[in-house]
Amino acid sequence: METTTSLPAPADTALREATAFVALLQSSEIFRDYQRAFQSITGLPLSLRAAGSFQPPMQGAKLGNPLCALLAGRNKTCAACLDLQQRLEQTACAQPGTAQCFAGLNESAVPIRLGEKIVAYLQTGQVLFHLPTAAETNEAVRQAVKLEPTLDRKEISAAFKQSRVVLRAQYDATLQLLAIFAQQLAALSNQLMVKQSLAEAPVISRARAYIAAHLSDDLSLAQVSSAVGMSSFYFCKNFKKGTGLNFTEYLSRQRVEAVKQLLLNPYKRVSEAAYEAGFQSLSQFNRVFHRIVGESPSHYRDQLHAPARSTGHHRIAAHAA
Repeated sequence: METTTSLPAPADTALREATAFVALLQSSEIFRDYQRAFQSITGLPLSLRAAGSFQPPMQGAKLGNPLCALLAGRNKTCAACLDLQQRLEQTACAQPGTAQCFAGLNESAVPIRLGEKIVAYLQTGQVLFHLPTAAETNEAVRQAVKLEPTLDRKEISAAFKQSRVVLRAQYDATLQLLAIFAQQLAALSNQLMVKQSLAEAPVISRARAYIAAHLSDDLSLAQVSSAVGMSSFYFCKNFKKGTGLNFTEYLSRQRVEAVKQLLLNPYKRVSEAAYEAGFQSLSQFNRVFHRIVGESPSHYRDQLHAPARSTGHHRIAAHAA
């Protein structure tokens, strides 16, 4: 029996979680609004892909490069795009990264972090930084034909010459705007994750309400499942299916959100907020908060009220819903 090779399916837990997170962000109003505005102002495509998913994220995207569109769907071309995505992930770690494809087109990725972990990338580009010379055009055509001999050289050349040219300084400034947006998405990620299931089973709605009403208590899975009239086993299974999070993770994220709300009060101590939100120990709280938010609670509180201290008076900082 003949076997074929293909890209590995997103079977591992990290990639599944990242893919689910990206789907959640893609459906959010803030991403859709920003994507429309970004593409309208810059004329560049903007896509979002999960970390570890190397399928070409801008294939078929609005404002995509004509040469990329021409080559899309070809097996060897996919291999070249896969190599580019891998190089981008290696480059875009602490900050936006840019890599160049075989045709000299530049593509960039901006990391989005969930806590300390990169889970997704905002991706744009497929542009040139200067008008191509005749030699550069010929080389791009030669490489494209080498990848896919059935393509017509004149068609490749015409598509390549339609590539958008952007000044490098202007492009770098655009990436900085994307980096700011990536921080906003990361800040909203926890709220999106705990609110992602709106059309849920009544038992999940009751569980959410019970957790919210008893958040400061020492809640257990058995206690909540009993409150909604289910066995722990079936509650655990249905709760994960309905919310996308297991009980422990959901509870942790709800408590972190409660702490963030409490810390809007500049007079509230971090330890007080932690205990009021239901955390049973400060060491546990510090670990959970840092994992979910990506910084220590004390640093978060300092940043939250930094403008108030710099102006010499206290005020409650605005908090994104």
